[in-house]
Order: sequence, then C-alpha cells, then structure tokens
Amino acid sequence: MTAGAVDWHDVECAAYGADLPLWRELAAAADGPVLDLGCGTGRVALDLAAAGHEVTGVDSDPDLVRALAARARARGLRVRAHALDARSLALDPGFALAIAPMQVVQLLGGREGRIAALASVRALLPRGAVFAAALADPFEGDPADQVLPPLPDVREQNGWLLSSRPVAVRDAGGALAIDRLREAVSPQGDLTGAVVTITLDRVSPDELEAEGRESGYEPLPARRVPEVDGYVGSTVVMLEAA
Repeated sequence: MTAGAVDWHDVECAAYGADLPLWRELAAAADGPVLDLGCGTGRVALDLAAAGHEVTGVDSDPDLVRALAARARARGLRVRAHALDARSLALDPGFALAIAPMQVVQLLGGREGRIAALASVRALLPRGAVFAAALADPFEGDPADQVLPPLPDVREQNGWLLSSRPVAVRDAGGALAIDRLREAVSPQGDLTGAVVTITLDRVSPDELEAEGRESGYEPLPARRVPEVDGYVGSTVVMLEAA
C-alpha cells in the first residue's frame, strides 16, 4: 500500500466534526440545494446528504472527488461531485447555500484568489442565498514561537498505521506555513515518512467581509466553531448574496 491523497485527507480531516452542527443548521434554514466547496472525500457533503439535503461537492483534487462519489454510491446517497477550482466554477446556478468548511478559503492564493472565488460562487446564488466560509488561525493570536503543535492525527487502514503530525507552525508573512510529518507503518513494521507543508493565507473575518462586499454580498453576523482537542476553533464568515 502506498498512501495517497485520499488516505492522507481521511487521516487529517475525516475525524473532525465540531463544525457539523453549524452546517446542518444552515442547510436546514436554507431549504434548498447546498454547494460544498473543498468537499474532499465527503466529510460534510455525505453528512448533509444523509439528512436529506441535495448536495453538490466540488474539489480541485480529482482523486478526492472520485472517493466522494464512490462513498455516496455505497451509502445510497445522492451527491453530485465535480473536480473544479472554486475560483472558476462551471455549474448551473440556483444554490440556496454555499459552504467552505475548515480553511478552504485560505487555500486560494491570497486576495486575488479569494475575490475570484467569491465572484464565482456569487454567480451561482440567487439574491438572499448565503455563502458561509470558515477561517482558522492556528496561532489564535499568539506569537508563532509560543505555539505548540497539536497532537498527531492517526488512522488504521488495511493493517497500515497512518500518522500525520504537525511539527511546526511558522509565520510566513501574509500566510501561515504548517509543516506536517506524514508517517506510514506497514503491517510488517516498516516505517516510511515525509514532511509536507500546507500554506494558509492569513485573512481576518473583517477582511473577508470587506472582500465580500466588493463581490456582491452583504455580511451577516459571523458564527463561531469552538476549539476541540486536536483542532483549532474557527470563525465562520456569513455572506448574503445581495
């Protein structure tokens, strides 16, 4: 077995559930189709589909999208899955709600990328629909050199033990660089590992709300997802299509 994008996505993201009550609440209030940006292997999309919502998931990684589609079929859930860039969505309009869980909007390449994504999503939303985007800061306002990396994410799969451990969180100017040590232990005990770096744009809720105004939205009161073991909290910026 060679761990790929799907495996590591599951290791690092699948166990997170602190934000699910908020997405369920927003989907129920929207009462219409939901667009899940950065859907990955379906952590949120499958949960909402199981609750009876019509869900479309998009992700830039085709492997993750294929995994989502396969999991939806296996569970008898109707989820549309597309390999698309959030900055240039080619979808039919009419979504009642768009969501960007975890730190999706911080992976878009700075302000220019966010503006493109905001405009792309806005074109799919009727007036009054909501785009809810989560923002997280691993520093939580503390200096970088005073922040201890969280505990590793661990998952056992087909006899293999996969572990992803943040080993450093660095201030990279307008971004946050998170170094993760990904290790795989085979059933025979052989260990392989590599360090990968994930870079998150550093953007405040106020900045995203201002960019939303430029892109045809009106900000609503932000929501909050609390910090839980192994995961920082996040602020969910709420933007209503004007």
